[in-house]
Amino acid sequence: MAGGGVNRKISARAQTRKAKQNTSFNLPSGLFTKVLLVLSVGALAWTFQAIQPPPPKICGSPDGPPVTVSRIKLRDGRYLAYQERGVARDAAKYRIIEVHGFDSCRLDTINLSPELAERLGIYIVSFDRPGYGESDPNPKKTVKSMALDIEELADQLRLGSKFYVIGFSMGGQVLWSCLKYIPHRLAGATLIAPVINYWWSGLPTNLTNEAYLLQLPQDQWALRVSHYAPWLTYWWNTQKWFPGSSVITNSLENFSSQDIELLMKSPMRNLAHLRQQGEYESLHRDMIIGFGSWEFSPVELDNPFPNNEGSVHLWHGDEDRLVPVTLQRHIAQQLPWIQYHELPGAGHMFPLADVMSDNIIKALLVGD
Repeated sequence: MAGGGVNRKISARAQTRKAKQNTSFNLPSGLFTKVLLVLSVGALAWTFQAIQPPPPKICGSPDGPPVTVSRIKLRDGRYLAYQERGVARDAAKYRIIEVHGFDSCRLDTINLSPELAERLGIYIVSFDRPGYGESDPNPKKTVKSMALDIEELADQLRLGSKFYVIGFSMGGQVLWSCLKYIPHRLAGATLIAPVINYWWSGLPTNLTNEAYLLQLPQDQWALRVSHYAPWLTYWWNTQKWFPGSSVITNSLENFSSQDIELLMKSPMRNLAHLRQQGEYESLHRDMIIGFGSWEFSPVELDNPFPNNEGSVHLWHGDEDRLVPVTLQRHIAQQLPWIQYHELPGAGHMFPLADVMSDNIIKALLVGD
């Protein structure tokens, strides 16, 4: 009996301790749900904040950089900054609009010699694409809007019913939109090492896969994000967990030995100036548009000069590490009206070589 009483006491104490333990570790179900909800909302708020790019610092605004160059006001209210060179606009025989590449501005131009400009009567205007340098960002930028900006620039500067266009790298990619949307305004066009969108229709899958895998792994991922999840482009290229675009960081791995030699001889670029309004509206939006879903494919374009009243030229180096030559060859083969110039041993920066720019311009204007 005594043992049974002790056992009952021990059992009672154990049950009391167990009840106390259960009580101390269990939250009321309602409170647990509220805590979980607060944590979830906090995580979502942090994620949303992390993927949001900062607002641009627009030139001429109270908190933005000053306006230091000539600009035109477009019909939608944006300003486009430009720079002229060569002979006087009104006295020119040939008027050219030049389109700069990725992470560049109106100051990064082809090296037209003053002698050739005077002899042929060449006028060139280069401009800052939206978000670069001193041109206002365009949050509604599309593939088509770039062609319309170029047309409006030509009209406001009174370049005539027809003008020439030259574009390098990402600027060369922009020229496809000119050939699509404003071919009636063009006297001729030259695409220099134009960037290729791996998702254009009409490109053979085996060639695009092969070319895509030639890119650095971090660039493969950066391009995937730009195409499939454009809203994450800013976050992906600014977060510190994984490497973002190597092109944004100007990695030398993207350049051939010839490229590096040419870059060493060329003047230093003012990165602070061309990115001064913010990297999202310049670099990241460039990636979103350039590698997004296009409403047309260059390989499906019609000849803009069916009566040989103008010409289209495409120049490319066979050692270009940024834009694989295999896809460029395919596009040139599919568009027989393009005059294709492939340069053996040349990388992406071949326009910086001595007299190269003059040769490119002469081929466009007079066929030399």
